[in-house]
Amino acid sequence: MKRENTRQIKVGNITIGNQNKVIIQSMTNTKTKDVEATVKQIHELEKAGCELIRVAILDMQDALAVSEIKKQINIPLVCDIHFNPDLAIQAIKSGADKIRLNPGNIENEEKIRQIVSLCKEHHVPIRIGINAGSLNKKYELSANAMIESAKDHLRILEAMDFHDICLSFKSSDPLECIETYKLASETFDYPLHLGVTEAGTLLDSTIKSSLALGSLLLDGIGDTIRISISDNPVEEIKVAKKLLRACKLKMDVANLISCPTCGRIQYDMLPIAKQMEKYLENVNKDISVAIMGCPVNGPLEAKRADIGVAGGKDSAVLFKKGEIVKTIPQDKIIETLISEIEKM
Repeated sequence: MKRENTRQIKVGNITIGNQNKVIIQSMTNTKTKDVEATVKQIHELEKAGCELIRVAILDMQDALAVSEIKKQINIPLVCDIHFNPDLAIQAIKSGADKIRLNPGNIENEEKIRQIVSLCKEHHVPIRIGINAGSLNKKYELSANAMIESAKDHLRILEAMDFHDICLSFKSSDPLECIETYKLASETFDYPLHLGVTEAGTLLDSTIKSSLALGSLLLDGIGDTIRISISDNPVEEIKVAKKLLRACKLKMDVANLISCPTCGRIQYDMLPIAKQMEKYLENVNKDISVAIMGCPVNGPLEAKRADIGVAGGKDSAVLFKKGEIVKTIPQDKIIETLISEIEKM
C-alpha cells in the first residue's frame, strides 16, 4: 500500500496515514521520571520541528510521570513499552496518546487483551514495533520473519476489532529495512513508521537513513519517520526535515545549495556556507539559498535559487529571484543574505 491508501489513525491532535504527508518523530534520551528534564528536551525538539515524541517507560515511576509531562507539552506523546505490559496499562491511564509494544518481549496474550481494551476505551492507537535486534527467538531473522511476527500480534488486536494500529520494522541494516518495509507495504494497509535503528552517530546515521528511508519515501511508503542518531535528538529532527525536503514531502524548510569549492575560488566561501546553514535551520520558508564559489556554475545556480551569491575576488554577486541585485564585499555577504531572506 502507498501512504495515500493506508488506514488513517489519530494520535492526539495529529493524523497519520492516508495522506501524502510524513510526520517527524523523535525520542527523548532523558529519564522519563525526571519530568523537568524530559519536558525541557521535548520543548527543544518541538522547536526544531518534531511533531510526535516518544518516551521510554522503564518502570512505574516513568508511567506515572506521563500525566505531568502531558500537562506541559504541546505535541502528542508516545510511550515505549518493553517486557512489562503493566507499564502500558498505567501509561494509558496516565494519558499517553499512543503506545508502542514490542512483540519480541511482550507475549502474554491476556495482558495484551487488557491493553487493547483500555486503548479502545481511551482512543489510544498502538504501534507494533518489530526490531531485528529483539525479534522473537522462534524466528530466524529475515524480512518474512519480521512480517510474521507482526501478524502474530495483529491477530490478537484484530480479533478484538481494534484497528488503530501503526507498524514498524526496524533494522540496523538499511537494505534489510528496505526489503522488509516494501514487503510490509504489500502485506498490510496499516500506516508504517520508518526508521533504521541503531544507525550510529551523525554521519553514519545520515547516510544509512537517507539510503533506506529516502528510497522508501520516494516509493510512496511511510507515514512517520525517525532518524535514529547517537547524539542530541535535535540532530534527528534536522536530518529528517532535510530528507523530507529533498523528497518534496515537506516544503517549509529552507534548501541550501553550495559548491564544494576548488582552486578557482577567490573569496572565503566555506565559513559563509556554514554560517548560513546554521541560520537556515530556523527558517521555515520554502526557499532555496545558493552559496556558490566561482563563475563556472555559480551564476546560473545563484540565478535559479530564490536568493544566492556567486563568488568573485573578495566579493560575491547577489542574485534574487533570477535577477542580479549588486556586488557585495566579503565582510557584508552574510548580513546582506540574512537581511534579504528576512524580507522574503
